[in-house]
Amino acid sequence: MPLSARDISVDSFDYSLPEDRIARFPASSRGGARQLVYHASSGLIREQNFRDLPDCLPAGTLIVGNNTRVIHARLHFPLPNGGRPIEVFCLDPIAPADHTRNLGARTQVQWKVLIGGNRRWKKGPLELVAPLGRGEVRLRVERISRQEQAFTVAFTWFSADAELTFGEVLEAAGTLPLPPYLGRATEAEDEERYQTVFAKTEGSVAAPTAGLHFTPEVMQRLRAGRIEWREVLLHVGAGTFRPVASPTLGGHPMHKESFSVSHELVRRLAEQYLNGRPVVAVGTTTLRCLESLHVLGAQLLYGTRQFTGHDDYLVGQWALEDERTRGAPPAATFTQLSKHMSAGGLTTLSGETEILLSPVSGVRTVNGLITNFHQPKSTLLLLIAAIVGDGWRKIYDYALKNDFRFLSYGDSSLLWR
Repeated sequence: MPLSARDISVDSFDYSLPEDRIARFPASSRGGARQLVYHASSGLIREQNFRDLPDCLPAGTLIVGNNTRVIHARLHFPLPNGGRPIEVFCLDPIAPADHTRNLGARTQVQWKVLIGGNRRWKKGPLELVAPLGRGEVRLRVERISRQEQAFTVAFTWFSADAELTFGEVLEAAGTLPLPPYLGRATEAEDEERYQTVFAKTEGSVAAPTAGLHFTPEVMQRLRAGRIEWREVLLHVGAGTFRPVASPTLGGHPMHKESFSVSHELVRRLAEQYLNGRPVVAVGTTTLRCLESLHVLGAQLLYGTRQFTGHDDYLVGQWALEDERTRGAPPAATFTQLSKHMSAGGLTTLSGETEILLSPVSGVRTVNGLITNFHQPKSTLLLLIAAIVGDGWRKIYDYALKNDFRFLSYGDSSLLWR
């Protein structure tokens, strides 16, 4: 194993994924998916139905999910002279930069976007008209600048029938952005099934798919089994689908995602670690958030960074290359982070993370991870290896040989460190 994650060969995380193993549509019911259970300590694999998850989590487990909600990020603007519409895919809010303020704005906003068919968009703004109740909304987009493959655009809108927020405009004018590897258009069923049942705060352009299997019945059984449920907020970006094009991880720029957590959750996690009780993350996005909080706590603990405001809470891609950060006990880092929030009067901590998890970085904050099956040569697969090491190959070989469904709408796994 390399001493630095930068030196990891991406080809070492390749496997053959047949097209017919990609789940193009969700299972007939949320809780009806299969679940592979793997214990890294023994190397044993067994199968169960996802709805049986509460039966295999010890009482006293703290399970953490991501309550982000997917927005209608894909917009299609007709060209004045006809032809195929121009696709504008919203990536990140720019002005206001905060997701909640941006989606709540009622006049004008700016976004970082991808534009499909940009060469056919010659000049001037484009406009689309979308039905809204008994009326309609007019949405206009204008290019401001370009940064490599992405653009900054300004959106303005008007409705004679209502004063709308930008979030309401997207809901009326846009479509839910399914992952590109599904190779199909969004259908009516996706409006419900590509959101978790605990989704609350709009901002993601991709679903935290490990949470798609949860049902109200499963969550009720968790509570009945003295398993505690808590939530973080991390808005999932389109960068989660970005393939690793470089031969080693050092050449791959990780995407940035915004997160927000309550002081209550930080305190509760510190207690859980101090008492040596299990923590299970629902999905890679939740795990990235928890590991990012650990980094912030470690930097406070060792005084390696000073935090003076919201903009300081950025966790870099290679933060876990630092040995002291990597080795700090979570009980200490989360306790320190809780003290920092108390001293600053922070009921909520919001920041951004570019953290990259790999077999070199490992993980500190969870005993188990609930997650789907991921693409070959992806940073998500490297994150799986951070949990189970080389056991990822055994897991994926078993899943392929036993007809598990892969990717966003696929089956589930419960992986114990």
